[in-house]
Amino acid sequence: MLPFWMMDAAELSDRIRRREISCAEAVDSVLDRVQEVNAAHNALTSVEADEARAMARDADRRLAQDGPAGPLHGVPFTVKLDTDVAGKITDFGSAAMRDNLAAEDAPAVGHLRRAGAIYIGKSNAPCFSMRGFTDNELYGRTLNPFDATASAGGSSGGAAAAAALGLGPIHVASDRGGSIRLPSWSCGVVGLRPTAGRVAVRNASERAERNLTNQLTSVWGPITRTVRDAQLALAVFGQPDPRDPQWVPAPLEQAIPAPLRVSLFRRWGGRGADPAVAAALDHAAAALSEAGCIVEEGMPPHFDELEEMRNRMAVDDSRRAQAGIDKTGDRMARKVFDNILQMSAPRDTDEALAAYQRKLAIARAWSLHLADHDLMLTPVSWRHRIPLDEDQHTPERYREMIRDLSCLTTVATLGLPGLAVPTGLADGIPVGVQLVARWFREDVLLAAGKIIERASGFSVLRALDHKTSS
Repeated sequence: MLPFWMMDAAELSDRIRRREISCAEAVDSVLDRVQEVNAAHNALTSVEADEARAMARDADRRLAQDGPAGPLHGVPFTVKLDTDVAGKITDFGSAAMRDNLAAEDAPAVGHLRRAGAIYIGKSNAPCFSMRGFTDNELYGRTLNPFDATASAGGSSGGAAAAAALGLGPIHVASDRGGSIRLPSWSCGVVGLRPTAGRVAVRNASERAERNLTNQLTSVWGPITRTVRDAQLALAVFGQPDPRDPQWVPAPLEQAIPAPLRVSLFRRWGGRGADPAVAAALDHAAAALSEAGCIVEEGMPPHFDELEEMRNRMAVDDSRRAQAGIDKTGDRMARKVFDNILQMSAPRDTDEALAAYQRKLAIARAWSLHLADHDLMLTPVSWRHRIPLDEDQHTPERYREMIRDLSCLTTVATLGLPGLAVPTGLADGIPVGVQLVARWFREDVLLAAGKIIERASGFSVLRALDHKTSS
């Protein structure tokens, strides 16, 4: 039998329900693993070992008395540091927010607890989750488990590194422009960005409501090691919560089209993907084709315009938030803000409203594209290895980095769901692909993700074990 910390949530919960493993054993195994490797990688910023062990003992008592067992009974989980856990600090990676105590659980956290899952700690992220790299002045840098000179991605880099290292099978993360998918790709794990509105969003500790762009694009979703765990987590995350009036009661599963029609996006703006990224796309396309899917090359409509529109929206929102970041952000967050503000000139109110008006037309064009193609298969990043702290240099280098991540940011701008799936290693670090589907068709993403996962045979834990032993 595998060590308990190596099991995915589906297997762990099944064995716990069948009394083959106790909740205490599962939690102890993960906490022992945390003790063994976390200090070297800085994936988790806080660990609630005593509290988690007490909750596990209570979960075992309820199970022994034939009490109700939820779908994740006894399964350990972590939460990104920008997400509320009742009685814990939500500091957003900012020293200025170290006293920001959360009075209640965020919706996804509460849903996990009610499903029987056991909270063990918080994962690292950049200050205010503003970067595609996970480093802040309060907790320091999270290292990529495969290569300390490579980025762990961001902003949910701590969650992705924790998943890869075996520090629990389910990790609550957030994504407003790629913050689940980029670190998952960087660390060789699975990252699901749900449709905006699928998972209820509310952080009561935040001092102001989210800005308009975040209201339309920002989501919470799971980072896991397997696609089936992402599916299991989504079923729990996606429960209703009255604190989010934008939550949509959409069905989690519908009839999966057969055959699936896939649009492969591999060239844009005179650039092709890096060889390693192109090879991952070819591998995923071949796997889908061999499974009976119809794969043909195509390009999302108005892609250049949408990519530029997203950047202009970022400038508008950053300009309004700059005073707060100057006051409470760290040096790295302030530099990112400076680079964002130099991407384009500020717009007046009429120009900003016209952009949102135009966005609906582009969304309609994508909807028609996705009516003809059940899925899009895209890069996560056009470049395989993004240099560490690439966002801390000139505005020109920052702009080029954002172009590399255009397949992430455009999908988020339209509120679409996206799934990052690893396909293997290239040059010693993970590589993979992104799948995109219509709004609220995460079931199609997950079905296709399982095909790619099976064909690749990639296991992040096996890959890390091989790296360590070789």
